[in-house]
Amino acid sequence: MAQRTWLITGVSSGFGRELTEQLLLAGDRVVGTVRNAGKVDDLVAQYPDTFITELLDVTDTPAVREVVDRTFSTLGRVDVIVSNAGYGLFGAAEELTDAQIDHLIATNLTGSIQFIRSALPHLREQQGGRIIQISSYGGQVAFPGNSMYHATKFGIEGFVESVAQEVAPFGIGVTIVEPGGARTEFRYRGAQVANLMTAYDNNPAHGFLAMLDPANGLAAGDPARMAARIIESVDIEPAPLRIMLGSQALASTLDTLRTRIGNYEAQTELAASTDFPPGE
Repeated sequence: MAQRTWLITGVSSGFGRELTEQLLLAGDRVVGTVRNAGKVDDLVAQYPDTFITELLDVTDTPAVREVVDRTFSTLGRVDVIVSNAGYGLFGAAEELTDAQIDHLIATNLTGSIQFIRSALPHLREQQGGRIIQISSYGGQVAFPGNSMYHATKFGIEGFVESVAQEVAPFGIGVTIVEPGGARTEFRYRGAQVANLMTAYDNNPAHGFLAMLDPANGLAAGDPARMAARIIESVDIEPAPLRIMLGSQALASTLDTLRTRIGNYEAQTELAASTDFPPGE
């Protein structure tokens, strides 16, 4: 298989790091963005010819465009871009500060949107490529104590699903990845927690505290296996719009969607009652 070139945001840990390690080991070339270059010094030393690191905060839109433009200009072609940078923020809606909300949206939602938008002219010009957006089954299923995280994931999935239809005529494939719980820093070290209020003690909004404590059991998802499935998806034609990773995530999503469909179907008469009568 010919060497591919990948541009991945957030490669210092989690899925971004796992993807990068597997791709480099397989002989692909990776441009990976980080906020702290020191976290990938080992990869720079081990793969000096195939790993390029870029310092980037995805909340800085001009910097996002500069990195994307430079990558395509320098390397000539990028086969796959992976929008991966993001983090979790837990707490009831009123426990979150305005600053926390603004930064989460700027990172998980706006940052992902601008990264993809910056790559589109280049992918369109080269008449092909693959866009992978790392989302979550939290882009389909909502839990208490995760309102703003879900807002970003529901939002990015709507954006990406629309873009997928816009760019298909240019030979660009788009995939939304929806992982379930995994044993990554995202869950056990990288998650941010609001300044909790006693009013929400013993409330479903604080149920996430048990999930974040490794003493209560580790997540079932294996980051290495999940990364391998993501990489394999690039060879699937046409590109799958969504891939779900994790049996629990799939079961929970199916239950949620079945309930949602049932609720909509129960409103058939209500929906029709707002139409003009036939012929009017």
